[in-house]
This record gives sequence, structure tokens and C-alpha cells, in this order.
Amino acid sequence: MDTTEKADLLYGVPAISAYLSLTDHQVYNLHRRKLLPTFKLGKIVCLRRSDVGPWLDRQARAATEGREGGIDDAG
Repeated sequence: MDTTEKADLLYGVPAISAYLSLTDHQVYNLHRRKLLPTFKLGKIVCLRRSDVGPWLDRQARAATEGREGGIDDAG
């Protein structure tokens, strides 16, 4: 993994929750329900910073179009 890839990677739920201004519980819940573009490296939940922008765009589009499946449905 090169330096650019390392800089793009949010490694672990605490890093993801701090970056997204969510609680750890919210991140675990969104990950479990596959509502965040997360993946696992071993047992560690990870997220690429570069995936956040497109994910937020999809969430905004879904909210304005009135579709279900947005972050508000995460509980």
C-alpha cells in the first residue's frame, strides 16, 4: 500500500466516526446494514475518504427524490 492509499484509508470505526462526525454505534449500525461504503481488513472496519463524497451525493439525491434507503433510515 503506497502513501496515497494510506492517506485515503480510514482504519477502524473510531477513525471513521471522527471523520464523519458520527458515534461509533452509528458507524457500526450503518456498516452492518450496508448503508456506508465500508469494508473490512481482517476484523477492522475501514472506509476510503475518496468514497465518502460519492456516497454523500447518493444520500442527498435519494433524500431529494424521496426514496428510502438514506442515512435517516439507519435508526
